[in-house]
Amino acid sequence: MEHLTPKARRSIDSAEVVIGYKTYLGLIEPLLVGKEVISSGMRQERERCGKAVEVASAGRCVALVSGGDPGIYGMAGLVFEILSLHRVPQPCFTVEVVPGIAALNACASRLGAPIMHDFASISLSDLLTPWEVIEKRLEAASSADFVIVLYNPKSRGRTQQITMARDTVLKYRDGNTPVGIVRHATRDDETITITTLNKMLDNHIDMKSTVIIGNSKTFVWEDFLVTPRGYDVRS
Repeated sequence: MEHLTPKARRSIDSAEVVIGYKTYLGLIEPLLVGKEVISSGMRQERERCGKAVEVASAGRCVALVSGGDPGIYGMAGLVFEILSLHRVPQPCFTVEVVPGIAALNACASRLGAPIMHDFASISLSDLLTPWEVIEKRLEAASSADFVIVLYNPKSRGRTQQITMARDTVLKYRDGNTPVGIVRHATRDDETITITTLNKMLDNHIDMKSTVIIGNSKTFVWEDFLVTPRGYDVRS
């Protein structure tokens, strides 16, 4: 719960009904006492968002819980899509997106300052986006020398995408480019790994991991990744 912003806490406190993915709701269990809780499993995002709209349309105050930041691979966009598809053409309630701490922010803070300059965030999950589209984005970000943040890098059913992504970046970037891998950022079982593009696949990577690949200027200092912003720090 330490990851919740004060605004997020207040929003949950004021809600009559809290809806979310069961794993995320388990992280805020002490805040759910006395509230109606509606939970569901993985890949039931449309159902959760639809239920939130339905309950809010009935005049109740609803908090739809999302991991990280709801506007970054979260639930905010899906709620607005549902509202725009004639289900609630003129909403009789107010929708507020409460910002949170995205995985890329949390992971970057644990690694030092790897996204101090321009970066691209790319999900390797092809469940909703065709791999051909993901590959084009990897090509574009790599060739433009963006720092690259990889979400959903690997799962039990998707084992080759991370290899293909690494190979794409290697076409444009030196094999010694620094790479940071953070799993369960800021939680008790957090792991932090600093490696290189050549060796990143030798490390444990799964759906609970976020991978940050440096650009041509990123360097390692002590146990930190640093991407210079461009300031002249010479004395």
